[in-house]
Amino acid sequence: MQRQSDINQIKSISQLMRVLGFHAPLHPLIALVDYSTISSDIFPKGQKVGLDFYKISFKPTFTGHIKYGQGYYDFEEGGLAFLKPKQIVISPEETESYEGIALYFHPDFIRNYPLGKTINQYGFFSYDVSEALFLSAKEKEIIANLFSTISNELDNNIDHFSQNVLVSQIELLLNYSNRFYNRQFITRKAVHHDIITSLDQLLNSYFEEENSLKKGLPSVKYISTELKLSQRYLSDLLSSLTGLNTQKYIQNAVIEKAKEKLSSTNLSVSEIAYELGFEHSQSFSKLFKTKTNVSPLVFRQSFN
Repeated sequence: MQRQSDINQIKSISQLMRVLGFHAPLHPLIALVDYSTISSDIFPKGQKVGLDFYKISFKPTFTGHIKYGQGYYDFEEGGLAFLKPKQIVISPEETESYEGIALYFHPDFIRNYPLGKTINQYGFFSYDVSEALFLSAKEKEIIANLFSTISNELDNNIDHFSQNVLVSQIELLLNYSNRFYNRQFITRKAVHHDIITSLDQLLNSYFEEENSLKKGLPSVKYISTELKLSQRYLSDLLSSLTGLNTQKYIQNAVIEKAKEKLSSTNLSVSEIAYELGFEHSQSFSKLFKTKTNVSPLVFRQSFN
């Protein structure tokens, strides 16, 4: 378990700017940082850093494959990565990791706006750094223009309209990111179908090796950990390609394994439920009927 003392916790935008060697921001709840203007040794390599606010990183020109903490950025035309408050990151090992621009904004900045209630719907804030958004040249241009617009607004004198304008620009940036992530799930189908193949093999092995007898039903956390993906990224990927989130995908695999056992063995419904990891056979029967519109017994009788 991590001790709090092991983590360099940055609690405010103003504190961050002091750490980075900048003057206090014009607005204490939002700032844009060009990492080409700061020293790469601000944080020691391997330093755990926690932020109490949101961060959107944009690397517009970098091409390569660099380690960042336990994950990797691998941008072709550039990319975006997202952090939500309280996530812990590890200072990168390569100085190239400090390329690009980062937008920081505190939850209080959007709290009284609709975005304050809907921001959790942007699942990419829960993705791992290795699941960053790859951008095409055209997409990179759109994102660069948005960052430039935000930068221009932040350089203006603060007035009654500043926060409204900036929040709307952040929301536009997030909506474009949503669109581009959906495109990424589609255009990188070869990679993602490999993930689905690995998922199917993992579930099949889970039941063949009778892990369900020892551990119960396979959980979303177990599956995502084995596939080395964040839970939210895996769920969004599956939803885009199959129409099912991870939990429903697992349930379908469980039902297919149940059908196999019902049609090819003499095990009772209770025994099958137990082998699949259900604590109660009633729960198994209820799920089976929900998914197939028939009870396990009626399904078995169709093969007699």
